[in-house]
Amino acid sequence: MSALAAPSHKISFTEFLILIASLMACQAVAVDAMLPALPIIAHALGLNNENHAQWIITAYVVGMGVGQLFWGIVSDRFGRRPVLLTGLALYAVAALLVGLSTSFASLLGWRFTHGVAAASVVVARSVIRDLYGGRQMARVMSLTFIVFLMVPIIAPSIGQLILLAAPWRYLFVMFCGFGCVVWLWTYWRLPESLHPEYRLTLSAPQIMHSIKLVVANPISRYNTLAGTMTFGAIISYVGMVQQIFADVFARPALMPTVFALCAAAMGVAAFVNSRIVERVGMRRVSQVGLLVFIAASFVHVAVAASGHETLLTFVVLQSITFACVGVMAANFGAMAMEPMGSVAGIAASLQGCVSTAGAAVVGALIGRQFDGSTLPLAVGTAICGIIALIFVLFAEQGKLFRPHHASESFGLENPLH
Repeated sequence: MSALAAPSHKISFTEFLILIASLMACQAVAVDAMLPALPIIAHALGLNNENHAQWIITAYVVGMGVGQLFWGIVSDRFGRRPVLLTGLALYAVAALLVGLSTSFASLLGWRFTHGVAAASVVVARSVIRDLYGGRQMARVMSLTFIVFLMVPIIAPSIGQLILLAAPWRYLFVMFCGFGCVVWLWTYWRLPESLHPEYRLTLSAPQIMHSIKLVVANPISRYNTLAGTMTFGAIISYVGMVQQIFADVFARPALMPTVFALCAAAMGVAAFVNSRIVERVGMRRVSQVGLLVFIAASFVHVAVAASGHETLLTFVVLQSITFACVGVMAANFGAMAMEPMGSVAGIAASLQGCVSTAGAAVVGALIGRQFDGSTLPLAVGTAICGIIALIFVLFAEQGKLFRPHHASESFGLENPLH
């Protein structure tokens, strides 16, 4: 069998969900598992300002955003499987090169490259869009999101265990190993989902026409931007969480546990979303989630500004905001992709680039404001929520909770059954 040959056995629906989630998890594990190592890396590489350690996260996320422009377009031309296999191979190599870096500048450079390679797994969203539509697509995305969320629940603890036994560079050996495992699984089990007759040419006019379709559609444009803002709030938390537990609460050892609790709240919310979205609808679920997100963030601002922030209030309020993202993320993404069936790969690339790179910039701007308290995080989250609401109102022509379009009630037949 050649490297790009199709698997000889059909993949079950359950295995498909877990494999797609594992592909997506390649992106997250390279962030979450290394959070306990940020201060260690900062010290090892001679950083004077600990806030600069957040750039390790930012460089990776920006790389993911930039990389998505390339991988999705290529997948529309050559198919999903070859792009996933190529990207995963580069992911494993880049992880090792990050671990071998001897200066902060070279580490950031290879970390950016690592993010570019990790961006290839955005093609997993195109695979879902190839096979499903409407509310059924939102349900599948929610189910994969649940499995995907196991990564932030367990990854920081795994990272901390590795640090207890080995130097920080071995974290990147672990990322390499995980990428290799997923590569083998994809090679043996994932079929090609893009039919040859639907593959696009890579001519400049065709690409520009496809990009114009994605950008000109208000549902695609504004739901992508709304998702960008809420994702930016999560990125700011990820960048600051180690410093918050070390400097604000003086309990750095508790960070993996609390990180897991917040991720678990997101996972429970994503599961609830998968159960109700086909009945209630993507708009209603995501918009209720956004309003609760805004309310919780303003409560957090009041608590932090009044000086009454405790570990308990922080955990409870962050868990609420994470849970809201759990019901918003898949639905914003599904609504943005819904009108993009004819250009799914380019749409996933462009939407993913905007949401990921944009969220990295938003998260970095909030993270730079860290002053030894939780107030910058709370204020930044509240601002993100308000801006996201504005984008949603643009998408919905100024009216929340509008009825769904008839097309949302019908999914495409699942060819994997």
